[in-house]
Amino acid sequence: MGGAGASLAGALILFFARFITAVRGRWAGVEPTDEQRIYFANHASHGDFVLIWTVLPRRMRFMTRPVAGSDYWLKGSLRRFIGRDVFNAVLIDRDRESRTSDPIAQMTEALDAGSSLIVFPEGTRNMTEARLLPFKSGLFHLAQVRPNVALVPTWIDNLNRVMPKGEFVPIPLICTVTFGAALRLTEGETKQDFLARAEAALLALSPKANAS
Repeated sequence: MGGAGASLAGALILFFARFITAVRGRWAGVEPTDEQRIYFANHASHGDFVLIWTVLPRRMRFMTRPVAGSDYWLKGSLRRFIGRDVFNAVLIDRDRESRTSDPIAQMTEALDAGSSLIVFPEGTRNMTEARLLPFKSGLFHLAQVRPNVALVPTWIDNLNRVMPKGEFVPIPLICTVTFGAALRLTEGETKQDFLARAEAALLALSPKANAS
């Protein structure tokens, strides 16, 4: 976080997130350690990375950077302050035609500086009835360039019901963030096979999967 103002804003966001969602973390497949990781999560809301950040132990919060779209988080001074200064997000340009920086290179640079990352491999918010959208290839390319970094599936439950589409007032509900067992790219594994395995690992953490 950058400066006293950003630290205060971060504390207020953390308090608000806990107050509205009573969010709790479930470490089902990994322990909350300082190991460098890439947390890959389902994506239904602009607040998704806030919940993941909230349930991380304090020492881990400061070494974990969300990856987010610059088109949203640089739009307006408040969003820019929250995304860039409070969360130190890796802000990427999702428009292939206009981008001047390679998103994989940006994320690799953050990893090489010692940060963990929060990524959303669906690439956009899932506003459908499906539990997941097909994964984009970015997670595979990250696993290729930094194969020793653990990839942790992270399922966020209920946030889409806390802030339904089109609503401006949050509905208090208990949210859960579940962390599964870490994955790594295996030798010779194809992009298609790896992404299918990553999707399956994430879906296995969802309440619907556990209820069936």
